[in-house]
Amino acid sequence: MREEKQKKSHELSSFSLYKKAEPSVDGDRADIKMLDVRSLPLLLQHSRSSDRLLQPLWDRLLLQHRPLVSSPFFPVVLAFSSYFLFSLPFTVLDLLGEKVPLLHRFKIQKNRQPTLRMMSQSFLLALSNHLVFVLPAVVISTFIFPAVELPQDAPSVPEVLVDGLAVLLLFDTQYFIWHFIHHKDKRLYRQIHAVHHETTAPFSWASEQLSIPELMTVGLWSHWDPIILNCHPLTTWCVTVFSIWMSVEDHIGYDLPWTLNHVVPFGLLGGAPAHDMHHQRPSSNYAPFFRHWDVIFGTSAHYEKKEHH
Repeated sequence: MREEKQKKSHELSSFSLYKKAEPSVDGDRADIKMLDVRSLPLLLQHSRSSDRLLQPLWDRLLLQHRPLVSSPFFPVVLAFSSYFLFSLPFTVLDLLGEKVPLLHRFKIQKNRQPTLRMMSQSFLLALSNHLVFVLPAVVISTFIFPAVELPQDAPSVPEVLVDGLAVLLLFDTQYFIWHFIHHKDKRLYRQIHAVHHETTAPFSWASEQLSIPELMTVGLWSHWDPIILNCHPLTTWCVTVFSIWMSVEDHIGYDLPWTLNHVVPFGLLGGAPAHDMHHQRPSSNYAPFFRHWDVIFGTSAHYEKKEHH
């Protein structure tokens, strides 16, 4: 208690020294103004943010990686690199197949094994879409919209969790409606969504196997939803990585016991079993992540789990 009082007394005395100083030379006054700009706000910022667990991480990002994280291309690079890295382990698993019976027993459609050619085609489609359409769209947007200012304060952990969940729920609702419409309208399905259904048995790389209109629609929501909900940039980046993981996990084609749909209670998430059923029965399981909309509208189809030996 005594140490805390001494600390506050020291801060007040430092501030009072500044207030009492009345230099008669303009140069001296300029120096003191510079001192005030550099020191006092930092002191106030520290006292305001010291209770935030994520502040050291945020300070490090701003101090050491500001050019990277402030770039308009950073969200695109973050999303695509997450897709690439998250898909790699399941590529190995698919290529090994029955050679790893401990894991292959969780394969949902055991008679449909993706080939290296199928994987490479999905990846190259995703890569070309980003190079030819996404990156130019980002360049154009920099001339239309102002650059985003990065705040000095980090978000609190509850803020990241609550805002992140809000973004996921909003995206889930948007995609459920879009997905439902594109399956009910045959022309929309053929021209836009059919690309994603070229395989009946999903695999990790197929999570980004999208037509240009679908990719741009999903990208538009991913960009604007956090802005609409006034999310901190760090929250937005966390949601980006997490949603990419959920999307890849939905397409792995394995009902692994440690995936999110098993970890999150009450069957709130569909996961790979639900999305695999959607590729087998396209009139079911339209929501990308959660199950509530499919349950409410009667489009939920459960994967009948077989005994694993």
